[in-house]
Amino acid sequence: MIGTGDAGRPPTSGDDVISRAQAGSPEAFTQIYQELAGPVAAYVRSKGVPDPADVTSEVFLAVFTGIQRFSGTEVQLRSWVFTIAHRRVIDTWRRQGRGAGLSPYEPEEDTRTTPSAEDGALGNLGEERVHALLATLTDEQREVMTLRIVADLTVEQVAEVVGRRTGAVKALQRRALASLRRALEAEGVPL
Repeated sequence: MIGTGDAGRPPTSGDDVISRAQAGSPEAFTQIYQELAGPVAAYVRSKGVPDPADVTSEVFLAVFTGIQRFSGTEVQLRSWVFTIAHRRVIDTWRRQGRGAGLSPYEPEEDTRTTPSAEDGALGNLGEERVHALLATLTDEQREVMTLRIVADLTVEQVAEVVGRRTGAVKALQRRALASLRRALEAEGVPL
C-alpha cells in the first residue's frame, strides 16, 4: 500500500509515511494522495455527488490540514480518510437540500489493480441492471455495499465510517446480499 518506494528509494512502511507527512514532507503527502485519491474519488462519485473532483479535493485538504492530529496505523489512516469523505458527501447533499442519487460506475477511472466485484457484475448484467438492483436496497444497505466494494474497506472500517456497530454493518451487508441473491435467482441468473 503506502509503503511502496519510488524508483531508487527503498520501500518505506506506511507508518513511516504517516510520520513524515506529520512532519510536513511533501513526498509523504504525495504518496498518501496517490494511494487514496482514486478510491476516494470513486466512492464520492458512487454517491452521486455533482462535482466529485471538488469533494475529493476537499477531503484531501482536510486530510492534509488534520494529519498532525491523526494518531494510528496505515489501516486506520485509510478508515480516517474515508470517514472524512463520508462526511463531505453528507455535507454536500445537505448544502444542496436533497438526498444522494446513484451515478454510473466508470471503470476507466477505477485505478485498483485487481478486478472488482463490480467489474464482474457489470460484465454479466450490464450497468443499468446493476443500478436497478442497487435501487432495491435500502440507503443503509447501499452505503455499506458501496464502502465494502468501491472503497475496499473492511467491515470494521465501514462501521467506523458510518458510525454503527460492526454487528450492524454485518447485518446490513448480509441482508443486502440476500436481497440481491433473491432478485437474481428470481430472474434465473446463476450464482
